[in-house]
Amino acid sequence: MFISDLHLAPGQNERLDAFVSLIESLAAHRIAALYILGDLFEAWPGDDAGDAGLGQAVGAALSSLAPAGIKVSFIAGNRDFLLGERFAGPLGIDILADPTVVTAGGVQLVLTHGDLLCTDDIAYQAYRSEVRDPQWQARFLAQSLKAREAIAADLRAKSESAKSGKAAEIMDVNADAVANLLAQHPRRILLHGHTHRPRRHELLLDGVLRERWVLPDWDPLADPPRGGGVLAREGRLVPFGLTGLHRL
Repeated sequence: MFISDLHLAPGQNERLDAFVSLIESLAAHRIAALYILGDLFEAWPGDDAGDAGLGQAVGAALSSLAPAGIKVSFIAGNRDFLLGERFAGPLGIDILADPTVVTAGGVQLVLTHGDLLCTDDIAYQAYRSEVRDPQWQARFLAQSLKAREAIAADLRAKSESAKSGKAAEIMDVNADAVANLLAQHPRRILLHGHTHRPRRHELLLDGVLRERWVLPDWDPLADPPRGGGVLAREGRLVPFGLTGLHRL
């Protein structure tokens, strides 16, 4: 199972309830592995955020999967790139490189959160390079949790303001970036989130038809509700919605 962009945040109990309900259903649906492709959290100012509140609730839900034999893997998103081994290790979560390749359910895939493909957004890519720098992260994490939470809230506000002034196309993936990534991984399907534009795309690359699948973001209160993800099973990908493991 592949999900992304839940953007779990304090006070948004509907999203948390939907996530917990999904986690509780995995064993019954014989899910062997769960891949979370970033932005599980709306913000993650450091692994000590998992000691209480929302982080603790999410950790409690995920802690049930390893004993059930369900492998959990995580690729960092642009909102939770500071999620690390202190939180993931005790839960048995593997933190994967971005991008990474897997074969799951008989499907060969290349996985990424998706923000690396949005190369037209030059300002964002510069910001991404800055905050992924180990020295920047060390300075940030040296501050108190309260200070980090305040900085994260300010960064989110600035991000939303910046997005309002950008053309929608700039915040989507770049066609050349997609083609370059797929060219590096022949015969694999590209699966990502980040753009909040769920869809199956086809593209012709060197005479071969290739696929790109975009995962949905989650909002149980939207009309209609948004969320779910994709299953890899018996050699094919199948989308599912929030109300259960069924085809959209």
